[in-house]
Amino acid sequence: MTAVGGLQARSLGVTFTDRDGRSFQALSEVGAQFGPGALTAIVGPSGSGKSTLLHALAGIVLPQQGEVACGDVVVNRLAERQRDAWRLANCGMVFQDFRLLDELDALGNAVLPAQFDRWRSNAALRTRAQDLLARFEVPLRSGPVARLSRGEQQRVALARALLLDPPLILADEPTASLDADNGQRIAQELRALAAAGKTVVAVTHDDKLVALADRVLTLRAGRLQ
Repeated sequence: MTAVGGLQARSLGVTFTDRDGRSFQALSEVGAQFGPGALTAIVGPSGSGKSTLLHALAGIVLPQQGEVACGDVVVNRLAERQRDAWRLANCGMVFQDFRLLDELDALGNAVLPAQFDRWRSNAALRTRAQDLLARFEVPLRSGPVARLSRGEQQRVALARALLLDPPLILADEPTASLDADNGQRIAQELRALAAAGKTVVAVTHDDKLVALADRVLTLRAGRLQ
């Protein structure tokens, strides 16, 4: 199930329930198309639904209304294992909290997707992971990743997302933990991935990343403005 023609969000509605049992609308009637060859920045105030939209596009959050389509595949209608397989084949995810395994080193984290891909050479993917980490200037012999700075951990997360060369890059605040120089470099990296034909969607508060985007979508209270 390889991505064809990017992603489409069609009238997405997502409702969550808080700890007190009260429901709130995280997304309401959100519709947008994310095509290959374009970098889309999703902006808006905190709590406006930006991360929820990104996770819905990845099939992590399932909408109660509407659908996410990738070519002729409706992602949210797939069974959980099918969604996992679709995401592995198609999505490079960069999470806001990184979701690294603290006990592994940078290389161990970067090659994690290789454990789930039985069709590619682990040796080749290990070499690719090393190349990506070198490109992002992450030290290979630094011990457990928990010892790295947040900026270095951010770059490990990006290397992991790019390991399998996915057609879709979905990044949640990919420059938030980086200094100005590294933030600009990663923003340009995302711009280059889009120019190479990838579908790149980034949730961000970074004006420099927004300036490089082909399109900017603004969410407020779960609705596109």
